[in-house]
Amino acid sequence: MTTPFPFTAVVGQDDLRLALLLNAVSPAVGGVLVRGEKGTAKSTAVRALSALLPEVPVVPGCRFSCDPASPDPGCPDGPHKTGSGTERPARMVELPVGASEDRLVGALDIERALSEGVKAFEPGLLADAHRGILYVDEVNLLHDHLVDLLLDAAAMGASYVEREGVSVRHAARFLLVGTMNPEEGELRPQLLDRFGLTVEVAASREPDQRVEVVKRRLAHDDDPAAFAARWAEEEAAVRARIVAARELLPSVRLGDGALRQIAATCAAFEVDGMRADIVMARTATALAAWAGRTDVLAEDVRQAALLALPHRRRRNPFDAPGLDEDKLDETLEEFGGSDDDDPDPDPGPDGPGGGGGQPEPDDAPQGGDDTAARPEAGENGQPQPSGAGEQSAVRASEPFRTKVLSVPGIGEGAAGRRSRARTEHGRTTGARRPRGALTKLHLAATVQAAAPHQRARGRSGPGLVVRRDDLRQATREGREGNLVLFVVDASGSMAARQRMSAVKGAVLSLLLDAYQRRDKVGLVTFRGTDADVALPPTSSVDTAAARLETLPTGGRTPLAAGLLRAHDVLRVERLRDPARRPLVVLVTDGRATGGPEPVALAGRAARLFAADGLASVVVDCESGPVRLGLAGQLAGELGGTAVTLDELRADSIAGLVKDVQRRAA
Repeated sequence: MTTPFPFTAVVGQDDLRLALLLNAVSPAVGGVLVRGEKGTAKSTAVRALSALLPEVPVVPGCRFSCDPASPDPGCPDGPHKTGSGTERPARMVELPVGASEDRLVGALDIERALSEGVKAFEPGLLADAHRGILYVDEVNLLHDHLVDLLLDAAAMGASYVEREGVSVRHAARFLLVGTMNPEEGELRPQLLDRFGLTVEVAASREPDQRVEVVKRRLAHDDDPAAFAARWAEEEAAVRARIVAARELLPSVRLGDGALRQIAATCAAFEVDGMRADIVMARTATALAAWAGRTDVLAEDVRQAALLALPHRRRRNPFDAPGLDEDKLDETLEEFGGSDDDDPDPDPGPDGPGGGGGQPEPDDAPQGGDDTAARPEAGENGQPQPSGAGEQSAVRASEPFRTKVLSVPGIGEGAAGRRSRARTEHGRTTGARRPRGALTKLHLAATVQAAAPHQRARGRSGPGLVVRRDDLRQATREGREGNLVLFVVDASGSMAARQRMSAVKGAVLSLLLDAYQRRDKVGLVTFRGTDADVALPPTSSVDTAAARLETLPTGGRTPLAAGLLRAHDVLRVERLRDPARRPLVVLVTDGRATGGPEPVALAGRAARLFAADGLASVVVDCESGPVRLGLAGQLAGELGGTAVTLDELRADSIAGLVKDVQRRAA
């Protein structure tokens, strides 16, 4: 058995360790979402936590970890009698991103259920995680149908397996811990809200601390057992403190003053619903118990806000997580008047991993001086040039809701919300013989296949004699996510400040739509003499929006280079993910001025898209009283459809074409 890295040996990451320890003290806090760059000990710390949790009493032989003091009356392995049980270590169950639905919730033997009337059930990961930790690494990459199942289990504390009227239910209460790299995409808001706390982690920039990290990692890899023995005393001390805090927790008093501060803070930051208030109250109580106190102080409320609110105050995918700490302090001071219920301000000892979180303030520049990313206009109101033939980036106009752009036909890509596709979830459209394990039974087709053979099989009773060959898999139609590749003209002809601001606002609107529909996005820009892949295809819409915001303009219009670079990106992506269908959104005025014979070369490049049957739409950015209609001609070469820039503000970037129609080349 592999010896895990000790929790107390993790260097730094105070907020991460504190959030995990608070959930160990009070599982009702609701779990932790750990956001940060790769290589920051996210998974190491989470896996190390399970070794600190107290042992769990269970009913002997129960596959669903029933508590012998209060067994689940609906347990599939029950009924159990109340009494003494055995103890086992708390489990940490890992949910792989590519897991199947049956692996998560369990599998029901449909054949035995139909022929014998027996509920033969094999428990899944939710049953294994009951009364323990369910850990999802890269939780933002989890498929939507698994996210739905997690949401249901987290909300109800139970898992239900339904197969054509045959159902099994078992308890599933677990501590949900997820880790993610925001560069790879964001979480759905519903799942994001299910995590009680969130922390942002980053690698230290202090050389001495980085040296210590390397030393400890190498020492553990050389001799895990000896390294763990060196930290055994510290591990035992933290384990004992968790037990003591759990025992103290019921005695902690949450006064009316602290409750007013919690309510005022949640209202001030305009979080949705009441879950934030409840999570803050539980977190503040756990902080007091961890510090060995029976009263909740203002500092507990402040720390609880820093852990529980950053991921709940985001209004759209492009809002940076974090809290304005000045605003937080003002709110706590305003509603922190003393009353008889308020405790004396006597802080307890700082625990391992203690200390306030330090998220980036909401109004602070991200990544340094804001003017470095978006240079200001000069005295005459025009953007200052930052190079020969180049103008500085402009801000995007306000985004707006768009209608649906979809790829024609039926695909088989990853689950999403854009185009029609054959999926494991959706409306039933037919039946077929199962390929491999049966997942979705088509009951009528199965009965129809078995019915003609009943006499030959010697049926004598009321039950239907069903064999493996009779089973039919339901075929279903749902929605898939696509690759939306933006090809943006950033040349001098697009450089008028007001015009480029509107163009960026339109692309930003489509990026928001892509986030909501679970698409991958990519960004190709062209200007001067060449085209650049500003963002390779990714699930991180945030990154695409950031790259778009800092996009400068100027120079000639190498339209052919932009189209050829986009075609090459799609070719490579087709090899990586052949099932995901692309949608090309070309944002240009249709002019081509870069290189020899630019118009003819652009036409030949466009016809490559039509020959490959790639769905496309051209956003026509031409303005002025005289229009040449070049974007419309380009759309014809592409085999796509053109939409004028004037129609974008009318909420019709996709209004003229609910489905992007491909035309013959």
